[in-house]
Amino acid sequence: MPYITVGEENACPIDLYYEDHGSGPPVVMIHGFPYSGGAWEKQVGPLLMGGYRTITYDRRGFGRSSQPATGYDYDTFAGDLAKVIMALDLQDVTLVGHSMGTGEVTRYLSAYGSERITRAVLISPIPPFLMKTSDNPEGLDKSMFDGFMQSIMNDRAAFEKQFTDNFFNPDQNLGKRVSEDAMHYHWNVAMQASPIGTVACIPAWLTDFRPDLPRIDVPVHIIQGDQDRVLPYPITGKRLVDMLPGSHLTTLEGAPHGIPWTHADEINAELMTFLKSS
Repeated sequence: MPYITVGEENACPIDLYYEDHGSGPPVVMIHGFPYSGGAWEKQVGPLLMGGYRTITYDRRGFGRSSQPATGYDYDTFAGDLAKVIMALDLQDVTLVGHSMGTGEVTRYLSAYGSERITRAVLISPIPPFLMKTSDNPEGLDKSMFDGFMQSIMNDRAAFEKQFTDNFFNPDQNLGKRVSEDAMHYHWNVAMQASPIGTVACIPAWLTDFRPDLPRIDVPVHIIQGDQDRVLPYPITGKRLVDMLPGSHLTTLEGAPHGIPWTHADEINAELMTFLKSS
């Protein structure tokens, strides 16, 4: 299996598992919490058939990548993405992030620039800023995220079950856009993640990406469901499009957080149109 070494912990390499398929313009896809690069399975096939090269990888701590005890912050995550891009010597890249993966895309473009990047897609985005502060009254109380961390430490399996439910909105989509088997599969992937990394990622969600946004100079397409129960649409995508000049927002009515799975046809159509238009 292919790996890229992005660091070291106690003389042991920190390796990221990745998959690199096809040829043509490269599309690098960064998955959401708490899953793996396999979450893009409904996008990889259509992109390959469309003539694109697809690169997916598992974030540190998740999937088949190493599970270090450190590095669960967006500066490190963006650095890991930069090392993947450099190791594969990618040019003219389209970056596609989902959920937590949109933070990597945003911080990468801010910190490393667009020399190798042509465009970006943010699906169910975490920017601009989730936490309520005096200058961000639309945000969510920090106590909510503290509660998430405590719930993970108390019973990670139960937390991941509830998270998976909020990811797919089964009360609306079960048996229609997602099966019980698919939800159980996602829970299994989540449970394979690092317990330390799972907890440590929660504070990263509170990263303030507002200073990053003016540094982004490539076309950005934002896609989000208006029934997102993980990253509420009114404080994420709906606000982000106004803060990110040159960006475009597509809102999927009635759609949950996990739209790369539940609304794969719509996501794939949006990706193809955007890839061909820029």
